[in-house]
Amino acid sequence: MRTLTVELGERSYPIYIGQGLLQNIASFFEKHQITKKSPLFIITDTHVAPHYLNDVETNLHKAGYTVISAVVESGEQSKSLAVYEQMMTKAIEAGLDRSSTVIALGGGVVGDLAGFVAATYMRGVRFVQIPTTILAHDSSVGGKVAVNHPLAKNMIGVFHQPVMVLYDTSTLQTLPIREVRAGLAEMVKHGLIWDEAFARWCDQHAEDLLALDPETLAYGLEKGCSIKAQIVSRDERENDLRAILNLGHTLGHAIEATAGYGEFLHGEAISIGMAGAALLAVQLGADPSLYTETKRILERFGLPTVMPKHLDTDQVMNAMMHDKKFKEGNMVYIVPKAIGQVYIDTNMKVSAVRNMVERLKEGDIHV
Repeated sequence: MRTLTVELGERSYPIYIGQGLLQNIASFFEKHQITKKSPLFIITDTHVAPHYLNDVETNLHKAGYTVISAVVESGEQSKSLAVYEQMMTKAIEAGLDRSSTVIALGGGVVGDLAGFVAATYMRGVRFVQIPTTILAHDSSVGGKVAVNHPLAKNMIGVFHQPVMVLYDTSTLQTLPIREVRAGLAEMVKHGLIWDEAFARWCDQHAEDLLALDPETLAYGLEKGCSIKAQIVSRDERENDLRAILNLGHTLGHAIEATAGYGEFLHGEAISIGMAGAALLAVQLGADPSLYTETKRILERFGLPTVMPKHLDTDQVMNAMMHDKKFKEGNMVYIVPKAIGQVYIDTNMKVSAVRNMVERLKEGDIHV
């Protein structure tokens, strides 16, 4: 088992990474003094529940915990105010109190939804992240929890740190290949923003990562989590540095919102966004190899790097204007300098971004 710590003073918490951790879930809960006197509330989805919910409930029951659970539809559509209200109703009806703990058993959608429920139920109760996707190695760390508005992703949310992140890598073996690829987009992102050597390692080990080789995957997840933990520890509430984690997300979120949540997986949209950010950097004077290398690495993982032609540019731009990274008439954009280095442009011209979006639709881009 590998253990990392997100250093946030009194809100610090560990990330446990290893195989078979869910078999000992009760010991982790006892270690972190999660009370047996108040009900636990597990939120999971229709993909994850058939594989893991029964075992998790059984192991916690055996240790003396009272457990209730809710299963939401898999997919981004469940990060809505309507589903959030359903979860709050379930929590109230089940008698959750201020000492209860909410457990997110699933991927990024479940983590965001369950975390937002935990953050707002009785003004905040404890919660535990149990990620079951590769993508969630990013979303489960850092305490950002939210639901979507039809006009903009993650617009309704708060910062609420978990008690711990319990990452059982054996749960990843049941992932469909499309979800594997999408999750690895965020792993590659951590290299692209912070650590060139790690980006190159991801490139070199793409086949093993896609094949879910346990040792390769465990190292990649630990490294990705450690990069995010370092950044979050320095800037918990995204006042400056943490914004670099949004590489590819301004355009990626706009693609998701414009296409309707469901056409693209989050990691697929972010991949297109990262290719777009590199193209934008070249438009602003960076070496053309920055775009071609970024595109090549992403495509090694079978990820998309071209803007779909059927998405209307005006609608995509409007979605970006609703994004939280739009300030005072100008866009805040994360732009690469080189592989492993990015900067925050707080005064990006909308016209430059629009030009990039139009060029991304061309597909075979010559830089």
